[in-house]
Amino acid sequence: MKNKKDYYEVLGLQKGASDEEIKRAFRKLAKQYHPDVNKEPGAEEKFKEIGEAYAVLSDPQKKAQYDQFGHAAFEGGAGGAGFGGFSADDIDLSSIFDDLFGSSFGGFGFGSSSRRSSNRATKGRDTLVKMNLTFDEAVFGCKKSIKVDLNDTCDKCDGKGGFDESTCSTCGGSGRVMSQQQSLFGVIQTQTTCKDCKGSGKTFKRTCNECSGTGHIRKNKEIIVTVPEGVDNGYQLRISGKGESGTNGGPNGDIYIEFSVKDHDLFIRDEEDIYLEVPLTITEAVLGCKKDVPTLNGVVTVDIKAGIQNGSKLKLKSKGVKIPNSLRRGDMYLIIKVIIPTKLDRKQKQIFKDLAKTDLDDDAEFKKFKKYL
Repeated sequence: MKNKKDYYEVLGLQKGASDEEIKRAFRKLAKQYHPDVNKEPGAEEKFKEIGEAYAVLSDPQKKAQYDQFGHAAFEGGAGGAGFGGFSADDIDLSSIFDDLFGSSFGGFGFGSSSRRSSNRATKGRDTLVKMNLTFDEAVFGCKKSIKVDLNDTCDKCDGKGGFDESTCSTCGGSGRVMSQQQSLFGVIQTQTTCKDCKGSGKTFKRTCNECSGTGHIRKNKEIIVTVPEGVDNGYQLRISGKGESGTNGGPNGDIYIEFSVKDHDLFIRDEEDIYLEVPLTITEAVLGCKKDVPTLNGVVTVDIKAGIQNGSKLKLKSKGVKIPNSLRRGDMYLIIKVIIPTKLDRKQKQIFKDLAKTDLDDDAEFKKFKKYL
């Protein structure tokens, strides 16, 4: 897909265009490049390109995936986030034109392509499921159960929709019927979906009463999901072949799990890195100490050097979160927070009074401050 033009650019729009702007741009360009109107070389390919762009940007789910991943969203990859089950061959431009212009401007003589698409094996729709995780479930991975309603192949008719199958006599098995109509562009050859077979090219003597002829039934399925270590908010996990059933023998779609992770009471996560505020007494900060601190994998002892300043950051290498599908881990950062006591007894107050007599005039920060007094 490296040579594909940006879909927004194809329609002459900026990214983030509204639904109305997308529809208006498509109407204008479709009329300009319709093959029955524009006979210039390349008009037909341009027309298909416009139709493909509109088919994606007019569909909220496809548009959201395209805005995030570009053309890679439809390659079945995109780092585990691509939505499969879509290609330019799946686009029924006649249906798009029926919706926007009415049936009198719907077809355009691409008969062989339309016949192929009506009978071709098509992958089932993908399904997006939201899943909530605790901080620990996301960091360490877990197994979770989800229940999802999906269109599944009817067992009674094997997804055909009926019994005693025969070729549709109305369309001859093409799934499309052709007609010619007069319009403001002249005589336009129009293809529409065959009403008798609903585009399948087949009819049945008996309709399946289990699925009412659709070939699919709604099922509630329970699926066990293995959540990998290190997932974060917005991460999408692809479960291949567990989505809705395909048509005409096509493969099942995929299920995509999108995670929402609860915050931790102590740790702060920034992608694969972990941040932790470590409270120190004034004495610990001044004299230094060995401090036990919690990490994702247990308590470790950290050497705090004498004179450490409030806000100092210490790095614990590879003590962060494991990156999904990788052996690498992030780091952990300790942020020093010196706690100033608010209640002191008489003896403690005297200690601080004695400490206040300490001469710090040679300290660089004090020197810089006093320079402007």
